[in-house]
Amino acid sequence: MKRVLLTVALCVAASASFAQKKDVNTAQSIAKGTNPDFTEARNLVKGALTNAESKDDAKTWFVAGFIENQQFDAERTKQILGQKPNEPVMYEALLNILPYFEKAYTLDNQPNEKGKVKPKFVKDIKGILGANHIYYINGGAYYFDQKDYKKAYSFFDQYLKISDLDMFKGEPVAARDSNFMTVQFYAAVAATQMEDKKLAVESLERAKAFDYRRNDVYQYLCYEYEQAKDTVNLEKTLEEGLNLFPEEQYYLLSLINNYIYSNRNEKAIEYLNTAIAKTPNNAQLYDVMGRVYETGLKDYTKAEESFKKALEIDPNYTDALSNLGRVFYNQGVNKQGEANMINDTKKYQQELAVAKDFFKKALPYFEKAHQMKPEETEYMIALRGIYYNLDMGDKLKEIEAKMNGN
Repeated sequence: MKRVLLTVALCVAASASFAQKKDVNTAQSIAKGTNPDFTEARNLVKGALTNAESKDDAKTWFVAGFIENQQFDAERTKQILGQKPNEPVMYEALLNILPYFEKAYTLDNQPNEKGKVKPKFVKDIKGILGANHIYYINGGAYYFDQKDYKKAYSFFDQYLKISDLDMFKGEPVAARDSNFMTVQFYAAVAATQMEDKKLAVESLERAKAFDYRRNDVYQYLCYEYEQAKDTVNLEKTLEEGLNLFPEEQYYLLSLINNYIYSNRNEKAIEYLNTAIAKTPNNAQLYDVMGRVYETGLKDYTKAEESFKKALEIDPNYTDALSNLGRVFYNQGVNKQGEANMINDTKKYQQELAVAKDFFKKALPYFEKAHQMKPEETEYMIALRGIYYNLDMGDKLKEIEAKMNGN
């Protein structure tokens, strides 16, 4: 009795397996037909993809990809004939092919019961992926234009994956040609527009190895590291960028800022001198150098020299005007504080005179800055302090009236 039941069970299993394989064959026939019903074909193969008796059969996965390719071809044929294809349907089908074919390729290269590998579908898989390869660029461009960057990235990424497949080694599909480099770049750009910072960095790191818009790639990558507050990789990337593109000011100026923010002031001065050697008539560089000497190194003499050099280049550079004025003003305040600690009247008057000399030096720079930017509160506050310390009562009343909106 047990033997009979076992036989029945085996028959049922064989019947189920046969039914799944029949569905796969039917799905393939429908997809190849004159008027294919791709929805029906997909539904038939869908069950076989998860059924225990057919999910490990290379043909199941090959047919699933074949159906997608047939729909892609149907829409692409319209395009070739000058008709309007359904682009979302066409590209969705194209995007679905590779995952099925990757699985089919793996299963098709498994050894049989005799330990031999006898692939049945590899040739067709290679033929289809090779023929479709260029269209992944079109799909990526289509969704990139629509600002669907996640979908665009998927197409560009599949193009790159196909180029890297073992089955195409040494063949034109794997060539690192202009198409490959262009796709690397736009895949990285698409990734930067998504909310996946890790993917953006990975894509940009991959793209920076190729000589296509490399300068742009490095600047994108610096931005991503800056946003992530990854100062180590930011500095490393800036230095690489500077070595590759020594004429690009972005890397040099960004490194200078990086050194300033991390209080490596001597390093900042070193790179500022490099930048000035390249563009000696850049007033901004001298202004930045002055600020490093003033605030970082507390070398007011060097700061004064730098700000004056900036003003030699551009006499109306308001930042340099106010910065030089501030150097003198702050020294005046310091001297005044020192004077207030002296009990000896004569020495007090001497130190107070030195303080007033600093205020007098600061005055013309803040007055010119105020003339150029009359609404700037910082300049008015400085002038009020200078007028007060120099006993310039009329000027003091005038500036206070302006500050009060009168």
